[in-house]
Amino acid sequence: MQLSEFFDALWQDYIGVTPQAETIRRLFEAREGDGGVINDHVAFRTFSDSPLDLDALEPVILSLGYRLQDSYRFEEKNLHARSYIHAMEGQPKIFISELHYGHLSRACREIIEGYRERITAELLQPSVFWSGRHWPMPDWDAYSRVAQESEYGAWLLVMGLRANHFTICIDCLKTVAGLEEALDVVKAGGFEINRAGGEIKGSPALFLEQAATMADRVPQTFADGVACDISSCFFEFAQRHRMPGGERYEGFVTANADRIFESTNVAE
Repeated sequence: MQLSEFFDALWQDYIGVTPQAETIRRLFEAREGDGGVINDHVAFRTFSDSPLDLDALEPVILSLGYRLQDSYRFEEKNLHARSYIHAMEGQPKIFISELHYGHLSRACREIIEGYRERITAELLQPSVFWSGRHWPMPDWDAYSRVAQESEYGAWLLVMGLRANHFTICIDCLKTVAGLEEALDVVKAGGFEINRAGGEIKGSPALFLEQAATMADRVPQTFADGVACDISSCFFEFAQRHRMPGGERYEGFVTANADRIFESTNVAE
């Protein structure tokens, strides 16, 4: 599969569950012109200890011309993650995290394991990254119980494996002076910004500043017939800075990502 085909298919699945995405991209395209909005990275979520865990998904990413960039731990959220960078400069980076649910309560583990066991082990293709759930829709009680301990896990039970966000490269834009001005454009469009840890996560001193919308709320009907709007996916914005040697920073900052995860949290 060509890399352009891979990202086109991801985008089509993403906008199907993220009504805000196409509108936000067009806000910036109207200012930048065709080809002026660059994707910095996409991100995915999955369960550890499953046929779709990081170790199983990594060979698929590597087959697309990527290499492992770095690994990350988020102890409070029970997550491990890896980032990947392409051999061809300018291609979007890929960030994959997995929930280590063994640290959750026994009741929560048993719920997740019940769905994880429904995943069929198979030779994975790039299309797995927009394949959604590999298990039945959970009932409302299961979703709610998991959400009490891991909103990440509850989100994953419903949404499955797909891009949970695309990211606009802010320092690639010509019509905005920086991330704060870009957020003014987004807010003027009527979209809510993730304020966990402040609207802008990171700083020029860390060489990376990030922000994100709050995820769209979309209707879902659970296995027991309960209907409810839940968080789907969101849009991120990243401004990368030059390091002392003049090289553009291409990595990720754990503290930033920890707060970006909360873009799919249910507001209190």
